[in-house]
Amino acid sequence: MQKVLLVDDEKRMLDLVALYLKPHQYHCKKALGPREALAYLKTEAFDIVLLDIMMPEMNGWELCSEIRKFSDIPIIMLTAREQQEDIIKGLNLGADDYITKPFNEEELLARMGALLRRTTPKNITEANGLLWDEDRFELTYRKNVIKLTPKEFMMVGHLMNNPHKVFTREQLIQLIWGFDSETEGRTIDSHVRNVREKIRQSGFPVDDHFITVWGVGYKWINEGE
Repeated sequence: MQKVLLVDDEKRMLDLVALYLKPHQYHCKKALGPREALAYLKTEAFDIVLLDIMMPEMNGWELCSEIRKFSDIPIIMLTAREQQEDIIKGLNLGADDYITKPFNEEELLARMGALLRRTTPKNITEANGLLWDEDRFELTYRKNVIKLTPKEFMMVGHLMNNPHKVFTREQLIQLIWGFDSETEGRTIDSHVRNVREKIRQSGFPVDDHFITVWGVGYKWINEGE
């Protein structure tokens, strides 16, 4: 499920866009204005930002420029302004795309999907802000690295990349240690305890995601699924 930050100074518009996106497997967080948006972006991980331009105190162009000082997150600007110079200004400040209001729901979804396909790294799995990065061999939450052993990292990766699939202890042993391993099931249980504690210390709600299926094994579930 992709996580979207919606930024607008009108609650009605935030609610409307969230209503559009929810059935399409987008988890939306609503920021009522630029200050709230910046606070969220500095403490949480998002996949894309939908940003209104015409806001008091700080307009969308200024906010886009501020975001680009610390993040390369994909940004689509939403506005009622259609002037060519406004579109060029937004793109020059770091926006990735631009759509005018009132917008067509299918067009918005298509633009979001196309942008996410271009910008989402292929070897990163995300769950509610927890990022499993295969290339960097890192698990991070809110930009903080969670130190795992190689076996712990592989275990988390297998679970996160196969949400809702239950893995028995024997399957995890074969996947992580190999078919010829003499590792016992209690070793898996020990690794699970260690992983949960390390992730829990980062502030991530691991107990809502890393689930024990009693008498069978373990599984990972994602928020809202």
